[in-house]
Amino acid sequence: MKIKRIAVSLFMLIIGYTPQVVAQTPAVAGDICPGDLGAKVDAIANRAEFSRSRWGILIQPLSSTATLYSRDATKYFIPASNVKLLTTAAALHKLGADFRIKTSVYSGANGSLYVAGRGDPTIGEAQLKDLAQQLKRRGVDRVNELIGDDSYFQGSAVNQNWEWEDAQAGYGAPINSLIFNQNAIELVLSPQAIGQPLKVSFAEPKLANQWQIQNNSLTVSQNESEFIEVGREFDRAAIRVSGQLKVGAESESAYVAVVNPTNNFLQHFQQVLVADGIPVKQALITSNFRNFTQELAAVESPPLAELVKETNRESNNLYAEVLLRLLGKVTGNMPVPQEDTDEIGLKELKIALTQLGVNPNSYILADGSGLSRHNLISPEALVQTLRLMANSPAGSIYRASLPIAGESGTLKNRLNLTPNRVILQAKTGTLSGVSALSGYIEVPNYEPLVFSIIVNQSDLSAAKLRSATDEIVLLLNRLRRC
Repeated sequence: MKIKRIAVSLFMLIIGYTPQVVAQTPAVAGDICPGDLGAKVDAIANRAEFSRSRWGILIQPLSSTATLYSRDATKYFIPASNVKLLTTAAALHKLGADFRIKTSVYSGANGSLYVAGRGDPTIGEAQLKDLAQQLKRRGVDRVNELIGDDSYFQGSAVNQNWEWEDAQAGYGAPINSLIFNQNAIELVLSPQAIGQPLKVSFAEPKLANQWQIQNNSLTVSQNESEFIEVGREFDRAAIRVSGQLKVGAESESAYVAVVNPTNNFLQHFQQVLVADGIPVKQALITSNFRNFTQELAAVESPPLAELVKETNRESNNLYAEVLLRLLGKVTGNMPVPQEDTDEIGLKELKIALTQLGVNPNSYILADGSGLSRHNLISPEALVQTLRLMANSPAGSIYRASLPIAGESGTLKNRLNLTPNRVILQAKTGTLSGVSALSGYIEVPNYEPLVFSIIVNQSDLSAAKLRSATDEIVLLLNRLRRC
């Protein structure tokens, strides 16, 4: 689903209200004066159920740095996927909305082909077929060696700060230079009769012979809850499946991370070439960069604006980590020998945001996606980033990349059952004990606001934390000048 852009006329109408016009608008029951907002937000954050939780909140008008409400806004919090707001802002600021990632096939000696990847996260079967067709048109009818050049991104494919269970899951897939199908394996889980395990099948049937399935799942009755958990072993080809689905429910997809992403890419490309009449004798991997001269085929990713939209709207971790590494590659600075590309990317991200005007001391990052619990961000940093990006040349693209409450992405099923529509564009963030929401809200009887709400160190469920956060958003939606 594409995110709808908020009409410029509506935006101008809201921020263009004058005190005289607003004064003539009759008060509506339930409206909140700015002076009363603090007490009402405190009433939510200070509830007994949050006595062991820690809140960080900053609410300001989009047009100024005047503060409507602040609670530990300059302190550090674990932000979860709100990190993506910084990563995508830096990428747009430094690389530009039209930047594309190119994957090339070069000719080598003795009938060999080199596939040089540069981290395109969008490559799937269609792109590999496109490359094969281009090679065929160039007269390639056989390949002695298909060599995958995985040297563009240096360093570990998995962030050392991620938790083990995250690195097993599809949302924590490894990041390398040659990515196929987001480096994840799709499983299809289907309920059977009550009491029986779920039927587990592979979206790619041929993978069934390569993996052992440890199935501890269950089909349950209609009045029971549903949940799914999948993971894989690190020392052998085994996938664990647990959880339950209701009898008669539709099948659901689940994902685990591939073990060797570069080999996975080459295997699929080899299969596509053979199917297109180009036999391949063997496939190899190299991590030694070479200066290629003759490009035989190439495909490009969608523009960065589309990659940013997927990153923020769907909270795609792999896309975010690719953007971070691209920041580390597309730089005029000479990299330190053996320095990981993601580490260089983190430095370039800070440089880009500092150029934008974000306080460099208001955050400390360990990754680009938010999976790491070593990330520390203040609500102040998030609000600064949101405001500065809204007023930047890429402002409309940045805002359009965010989920819209009740309509799209990770906010599709939030704030969609309220009596009055909430015009909210915001980034979500969730880890165990962590919930975050930061973004923009268009207030009908006030002016556009920018905000960040983060909860840390909580023993409550994600659903309860989100519900309390949404209550605060609903308070903002009731503001009026008075």
